[in-house]
Amino acid sequence: MPVTLSYPGVYIEELPSGVRTITGVATSITAFVGSAPMGPAEEPVIINNFGDYERTFGKLHPNYPLGYSVRDFYLNGGAKAVIVRLYKKKAGNNVNANASIKLTNLPLEAASPGSWGNTLRARVDYNVSADVAARYGLAAADLFNLTVRDTATGITETFLNLTVKESPRRADRVLASESSLLHVASSATMPGTTLPPKHGDVTPGKDIWKEDTLSTGVKDPDDKAEDSAPLDQAAYEGDQVAGKGIFALKKTDLFNLLCIPPDTRDGDTAKAVYTTALKYCVDRRAMLIVDPPTKWKKAGDVTASSIADDLGLSGEMARNAAVFFPRVIQADPMRDGQLDTFVPCGIVAGVMARTDTRRGVWKAPAGIDAALNGAQGLALNLINEENGMVNPLGVNALRSFPAVGRVVWGARTARGADLLADEYKYIPVRRTALFIEESLYRGTQWVVFEPNDEPLWAQIRLNLGAFMHNLFRQGAFQGQSPRDAYFVKCDKETTTQTDINLGIVNIVVGFAPLKPAEFVVIKLQQIAGQIQA
Repeated sequence: MPVTLSYPGVYIEELPSGVRTITGVATSITAFVGSAPMGPAEEPVIINNFGDYERTFGKLHPNYPLGYSVRDFYLNGGAKAVIVRLYKKKAGNNVNANASIKLTNLPLEAASPGSWGNTLRARVDYNVSADVAARYGLAAADLFNLTVRDTATGITETFLNLTVKESPRRADRVLASESSLLHVASSATMPGTTLPPKHGDVTPGKDIWKEDTLSTGVKDPDDKAEDSAPLDQAAYEGDQVAGKGIFALKKTDLFNLLCIPPDTRDGDTAKAVYTTALKYCVDRRAMLIVDPPTKWKKAGDVTASSIADDLGLSGEMARNAAVFFPRVIQADPMRDGQLDTFVPCGIVAGVMARTDTRRGVWKAPAGIDAALNGAQGLALNLINEENGMVNPLGVNALRSFPAVGRVVWGARTARGADLLADEYKYIPVRRTALFIEESLYRGTQWVVFEPNDEPLWAQIRLNLGAFMHNLFRQGAFQGQSPRDAYFVKCDKETTTQTDINLGIVNIVVGFAPLKPAEFVVIKLQQIAGQIQA
């Protein structure tokens, strides 16, 4: 704002440069949706390594394929993931989702549903200092300590100076924000005035986590919880308005890839689930990684109509999906290294993340560098002719080659069938477009409500042009010059006076994508020796 000129002298005024740097978004944040032994249900949890997953959702378990897919993601170069645990309560009036520990005046329940909570125990003691209590404006008789232990894993949490009165250390608030094991039961009435009774003093030679007089556990059958019932279509689809099921991802800011492993190791993810997930991926500008159905035993089982009939992927939305075949064979550490068959979505997502880091989202996540780490074999070893049967249909092969090993050997979207001739035939082209769309969407929010005239249009061209030029310099586009590689147009030709009257500014951005060299043809001919004329 110009300064008010009131006295003779020199005035300093800072002028805006008009530069608003657009930052490219992440490209390989992967969301996983499925059931797990423990952890928050219907809530997206961000993790950065497999150790984070194990701490929150439990260790690998043969009944939960989700954990194996997340492990594969990190084995193959994945970095950031979003986990959505689904839980479906079993039928029956006496079935509990959360295990209960019934302490007098302080009923507790496991922090998340599942039978894991049946091994929890809690201990109360009154070893509280009067000086500490005075800091909270309470007497020592108003405070207690609570120790919680998961006897199956040995994880122990201790909470000091809790109270049942209205104060900063009220038990329900502290446990809700700090404990990963127990919360105060939702049915409990707080605040109160009577402390939970303390347990007996520790005596030498006795294990406080086994003695009922020294700690309290889940004892009665009515207090025990059960694991999730098999997930059905309704459990996956949840409620879009309430943010349940797949739509729990509404609560996370960004994800780029979506994996939905089947609920059982030898099962399939329902095609209706894939259809719903694909629509959501289109809305969120993400890619859906699709596992092959168990019925695809050989290349001949993949037909021109397979993607639509068996997987529910059809129409232009299928540009945001990619199918990989066959499944992979891996050693199961939970079954003494026994070889078994697993879905490949986690491995493929990891390969994409690794490729993005090394080369960029515009590089096809396939080729001899796209190794399948952790795979001991493939459920079907495709030969060239069989690969030639599935590739023209838009199904990406996983292949095994001598010296190279097992690799991703296809880079087509589910709209990649030759018959369709879709402009988004290739995965890197589609993912590059989604990356640009998301980056520009987030980087142009400042434009809203700005005066819609040439000064604004010039700022738009400046900032979007700088972003696109930076991608050009990184090798994201075709062409030897920026003119050949991209354009940004925003002027009176794109935004007419009628558009201005309607409050619309139109920005046209074009780019020349890099397409993978899918077929390499070498032509060889003999050169005739010199013939004297």
